[in-house]
Amino acid sequence: MDNLVTQPIREAEPPFFDTARVTAAVDALAEQHAGREDVFRAAMAQLLKGELIAARAKAQAMLLKDRHGRRCAERLCLVQDEIIRILFSAATRHLYRSPIPSGAERMAVVATGGYGRGLMAPESDIDLLFILPYKQTAWGEQVAEAILYCLWDMGLKVGHATRSVDESIRQARGDMTIRTAILETRFLAGDKPLYDELLARFDKDVVQGTTTEFVTAKLAEREERHRRAGQSRYLVEPNVKDGKGGLRDLHTLFWIAKYVYRVREPEELLERGVFDAQEYRTFRRCADFLWSVRCNLHFVSGRAEERLSFDLQRELAIRLGYTSHPGLQDVERFMKHYFLIAKEVGNLTAILCAKLEDQQAKPAPVLSRMMARFRPNPARRRVPDGDDFIVDNNRINLAAPDVFKHDPVNLIRIFRLAQKNNLAFHPDAMRTVTRSLKLVNAELRENPEANRLFVEILTSNDAEIVLRRMNETGVLGHFIRAFGRIVSMMQFNMYHHYTVDEHLIRCIGFLQEIDRGGNEEFALASDLMRKIRPEHRAVLYIATLLHDIAKGRPEDHSIAGAKVARRLCPRLGFSPGDTELVAWLIEEHLTMSTVAQSRDLSDRRTIENFAAVVQSVEQMKLLTILTTADIRGVGPGVWNGWKAQLLRSLYYETEPVLTGGFSEVNRARRIAAAQAEFRAAFTEWSESEVNAYIGRHYPAYWLKVELPRKIRHARFLKANEDAGHKLAINVGFDEARAVTELTILAVDHPWLLSIIAGACASAGANIVDAQIYTTTDGLALDTVAISREYDLDEDEGRRATRIGEIIEQVLEGKLRLPEVVARRSSRTKVNKAFVVEPEVIVNNQWSELYTVIEISGLDRPGLLYQLTTALSKLNLNIASAHVSTFGERVRDVFYVTDLLGAQITAPTRQAAIRSALLHLLSSDEAMAKPAA
Repeated sequence: MDNLVTQPIREAEPPFFDTARVTAAVDALAEQHAGREDVFRAAMAQLLKGELIAARAKAQAMLLKDRHGRRCAERLCLVQDEIIRILFSAATRHLYRSPIPSGAERMAVVATGGYGRGLMAPESDIDLLFILPYKQTAWGEQVAEAILYCLWDMGLKVGHATRSVDESIRQARGDMTIRTAILETRFLAGDKPLYDELLARFDKDVVQGTTTEFVTAKLAEREERHRRAGQSRYLVEPNVKDGKGGLRDLHTLFWIAKYVYRVREPEELLERGVFDAQEYRTFRRCADFLWSVRCNLHFVSGRAEERLSFDLQRELAIRLGYTSHPGLQDVERFMKHYFLIAKEVGNLTAILCAKLEDQQAKPAPVLSRMMARFRPNPARRRVPDGDDFIVDNNRINLAAPDVFKHDPVNLIRIFRLAQKNNLAFHPDAMRTVTRSLKLVNAELRENPEANRLFVEILTSNDAEIVLRRMNETGVLGHFIRAFGRIVSMMQFNMYHHYTVDEHLIRCIGFLQEIDRGGNEEFALASDLMRKIRPEHRAVLYIATLLHDIAKGRPEDHSIAGAKVARRLCPRLGFSPGDTELVAWLIEEHLTMSTVAQSRDLSDRRTIENFAAVVQSVEQMKLLTILTTADIRGVGPGVWNGWKAQLLRSLYYETEPVLTGGFSEVNRARRIAAAQAEFRAAFTEWSESEVNAYIGRHYPAYWLKVELPRKIRHARFLKANEDAGHKLAINVGFDEARAVTELTILAVDHPWLLSIIAGACASAGANIVDAQIYTTTDGLALDTVAISREYDLDEDEGRRATRIGEIIEQVLEGKLRLPEVVARRSSRTKVNKAFVVEPEVIVNNQWSELYTVIEISGLDRPGLLYQLTTALSKLNLNIASAHVSTFGERVRDVFYVTDLLGAQITAPTRQAAIRSALLHLLSSDEAMAKPAA
C-alpha cells in the first residue's frame, strides 16, 4: 500500500489539536482492547468526542479573542480532517488491516460540499465521498462503515457516498448537485492517485464544453434559493447561509469561477482578471465577516442555526464588539454592517456575471423584461441624448474612461439615460461610478442640472430599480447625504421587514404602482392620485423618498425628517410652498395610520381632530396616498383589506368636515351606497331577507368593513342561526399576513372580549388585531387575528376549535378562565429580545362621550386578556376596543366609561387607572399570575 496517505496535508496547530498525541492514544486503545473490536470502537469514539469538544471550546475562545471567523472555520475543519485521518488509519491498521492488498482494496477518503472548501461552522454537516477503483468490496465497505459509525457515535451529522471513479463521473454528468460536490472535493486520506484520477476525469469528461449549462443552472438555483429565503438582501432577519448576499452567494461565485476558469483557490481569480486587487480584498473581507457571524451564530445557539433572528442579533453584536451610539443601538450598528456586506456580495456577483456575459456564458439582461422583445439586436452604439455613453450588449457603458471626471453631472445622468432608454447597467460602468464617488461633492450637489435629473429619475418609470442601483453604487447616499446615513440601517423591531433605505426605495415602487392604477388593493389611493394638483405629484414622490430619512437619530424621526426636507427641497428645485408641504407630509406621515387603526371612526370628535391636523382636502389626499405606500412598503402581509377600508372610512368621514362642516347627509349617502354595493354583490337571498339583514347592523359597520368580509359575515350568521347555534366560530387563513382569523358569533356579553382574549391566551394564541362589532339585536360579531403556530391549516383549525370550546365553557360557567390562562402563561416564553417603554394615555379630548385609554408596550401572549380584565376590575365599561400590533409593539385603545356611563374626569381616578395599567405592562411576573 505504497500510495496510502495517512499524514496530514498541512500540520495541525500544536496548541490547538495534537494529532500525534491523539493518534498514540488511539493506538494504545487498540492494543488494550485487541480482539474486542466493538469495545475498541466505542472507546475510540469516546476519546475522539472528548477531543472534539475540547477543540471546539478552544476554537470558540480564540474566536471571541481574535473575532476572525474564517480562521475559526479553518481550525474547526482542520480538527475534523485530523479526526477522519486518525479514523482511517485506525480502520486500516487496527480493524481491517490488509497485509497484501489487492488492486481493488484501495480507497480515497475525500471531503465534499461545504466541508470540501476547507471551512466548517461549529454545527455544520460533514460530507464525505469514499472513492473506490472499481465496484464495492467487503474491505471498502468495512473501512467506510468503521469511519462513519464512529463519527455518528460522536454525535456528528454525516452525509456520505461510496462510488467508483466511473460511477462518480456518470452521476456528475446527470446531476448538477453531485457535479458541484465533486467540484469542491478535497483529499483527506487514503490513495491519492485514485483522487487525482477522479479530478482528471472530471475535468476532461464532465467540465469541458459544459460551462454555459453549469452557469445557467447555478444562477437559476441561486434565484430559487433567494425566492425561498426572501428576495431582498435587506430582510431584517437574514439567513446568513442561504439569504441574498449571504455565504452561499459567495460560494456560488466561486463554484462558477472554478468551473469556468478552472481555478482551485480564490486568489487565482486575481490572476485570471475576474476581480482586480480591490475587489478581491472585498471578496475576502465579505467572506471573513460572514464566517464570523456564522460561527458565532452556531456557538451561541448550539445548533446549525443560519437565521439571524432578533433574539440572537444582540448577543452576536456584543460578541463581535459593537457598541451603542446616539440614536443607534449596538445591534443596529452590527446589522448595518451586515447589510453593507450583503450589498458588496451583490456587487461581486454582478462583476462576475459581466465577465461571463462577455464570454457568452450567460444571456444579457435589459432593465425591464417587458421591453426586451421590442429591442433590435444589440450593437455598440451611442446612447440617445448622451454622447458620453454607449449601448454595450443592451447595457449602458462609458464611451471613455474619464466621462465622470470630464463632467461630474454624468454620475447622475448615466442613471437617467439608462432609465429613459430601458438599458441595464454594465458592471464596468458601475465599477467606475463607485470609484468616482469623490466627485460627488458640494458643487455637484448644488448643480441645477444634476438636481433636475435626479427629480426626473424619481418621478419616471422604473424609479425603484434605478434608485436601487444608485444606492448600491453609493451615488444616492453621496448625492443626498442624509440618505447615506440610513443606508443598510435596520430598525431593531419586528414590524419593519427591511432596512430603512430598502423600505424607502420599495415605497417609491408602490407609489408608482398607485400612480399607474389598475391594482384594486390601492383603489382609493389610485383614484386620489388622479385628483391631486399636477404640481403636487413630485411633492408626493420626494416626501415618500424622505419620510423615514431621519431614522437612527436621537430626535423624533418625523420632526427631524421635516427639517431635512426643508434643507434639501429648495436645492431640488421645489418652491417654498411645496417645500413646506413636503415637510408637513413627513412630520405627519404616521398620523393617518395611527388614527385609522386605533380610534373610533364613528366618533365625531375623532374626525374633527383629524380634520384639524390635515387642514385641507388636498393635504388629506396626499397624506392618504403616502400612508398607503408606507404601510405597503413595510413588508409582505402588513397591508390588507381591513386597513385599506379603515383608511377609506377615515378619508370619507373627514372629507365633508373639510368642505364645509360636518355633514350627516353625506354620511347617510355613503352608508346607503355601501348597503347598495352589498345588495348588488350578494344575490343569494330574497330582497326582504337582505333588507332585514341590513337593518341588523349599525351604520358604522357598513362604512368600516370591506365588502368580501360583509358577504362572509352574512353567510356565517344565516348558517348558524338556521342550525340553531348560540355560539359559532368561523376559521379563515390569511397566508400573506401569516395569521389565522377567527370570527366569533355569540350573544353579546360585557366580558365577551375579555373571554375571547383569555380563550386565545389559554390556547397559546397571540392576538395581533381585532375587529369588534355588535348587531342591533344583541349579538356580537367579533373577528380576531392570531399569529400562526402551525404550518398546516388543519392544525390551525384544531387550535381554533379548542378556542371555541373554551369560550363556550366559560360562558356556560363550566370553566374558570383565570386558572386556565395562568397555567398556560407559566409555560409561555416572554420575548426578551426587545425593550419597549410602556405608555398609558388617559384622554377625554379624543371623544365627547367616552374616555379614551391608549396603551402601548411590549406585546406578549395573553396581554389583551390581562388588559381587559384589569379594566373591568377598575369598574370601567368598554364601549369599543381597537387592537393592533406593530411587530413586537402593541397599541390597544379602549373607549370606556364608568359604571354610570360617564367619562372619567377625576384626576385621581385617571392616575389610578394609569398606574394599574403601567404596572401590568411593566411586570414580567404578570404572565405567571391569574388576572382575576
